[in-house]
Amino acid sequence: MTRHDVVIVHGVGNWRPEAPPAEAAAALADEWSTGLAAGYANAGLGHVPPPRLHAAYYADLLNDADAQAAQEDDVDALGPGERELLLAWLQAAGLPPEPDDGQALGTMPIRQALDWFARRRGMPSRALARIAVALMPEVYTYLTSPKRRGAARDVIADAVRATDARVVVAHSLGSIVAYEALHAHALPSVELLVTLGSPLGLPDGVFEALDPAPTGGRGSRPPSLARWANIADPGDLVAVPRRLGDRFPVDSHHEEHIAALDFHTMRSYLSCGLTATALVPYLS
Repeated sequence: MTRHDVVIVHGVGNWRPEAPPAEAAAALADEWSTGLAAGYANAGLGHVPPPRLHAAYYADLLNDADAQAAQEDDVDALGPGERELLLAWLQAAGLPPEPDDGQALGTMPIRQALDWFARRRGMPSRALARIAVALMPEVYTYLTSPKRRGAARDVIADAVRATDARVVVAHSLGSIVAYEALHAHALPSVELLVTLGSPLGLPDGVFEALDPAPTGGRGSRPPSLARWANIADPGDLVAVPRRLGDRFPVDSHHEEHIAALDFHTMRSYLSCGLTATALVPYLS
C-alpha cells in the first residue's frame, strides 16, 4: 500500500503567536497524526499505515499579534457583528425566538441568551461562553475581511499544490475555508473532502455569506471532487445544522457520539473510526 499525503485544515483556537507559521503547522500536524492513528485503530485498520498529515495553517492571518486578549469567557468583549453571529448560531442550535416571557431574541442581553441556552443543554454557562469567545471572532474576521479571507484560502491551495494531495480534511471554520479554497483555485488533485464538525450551513451567519454564493438555497460542489463526506457529533454545538446534505451536495453524512466533553475538537474527530474509514479508499 502506498502512503499518501493529506492536507488537514484547522478550525478556531489554533493560533500560536509564539511560533512562525511553518513551525506551527508542523506542530499541529504532529499532534493530529497521533489522533488519526487512534482513529485507524478504532476502525480496525491498525495494520494500515496512516497518511502523512500536512497542516494548512492560517490562524495567524485572522489574529493580530498586538490585539489585547479578552478573557476566554468574556462574551461582553465581542463586537456588534460577532454578537449578531453568535445569536444566529444560538438560534440555529435551538434557541427559540422568544425564550423568556415574550422577550425577543434580538433584545435579550447576549450573556442572558447564553445562560438560557446552557441551562437547557445541561452544560455550564461558562463552558458555552468559552466556545463562543473562541469561535465568533475568527469566523467573523474571516467572513468580513476580503484580504484575510483570500490569504487564508491561498494557504490551503499552496498546501495542496506542494503535496499533490488527493484528500483534504477540514474541521470547523476550516471547512468553510477549504470549501471556498477548492472553489477559488484549480486543484484537480483533490478527489475527497472530509468535513468535521462543520458550520457551513449555519443560516443568517455563514451560509448566505459563502463564496461562491449559494443558489436556490443550495451550496455548490467544488470542482474535481469525487466524494464529499461529512461527520458530525450529534452533541457538537458548532456543527449546526449537522446535516450538510440538506444544503450541499454531500455524498455521505455520518453522525456518531464521539466525546461527551471534547465533542468539537479536531483530535476527537480524528480519533473516530469514521474518519479513518472515509480516508482509506483514497489513500491506497
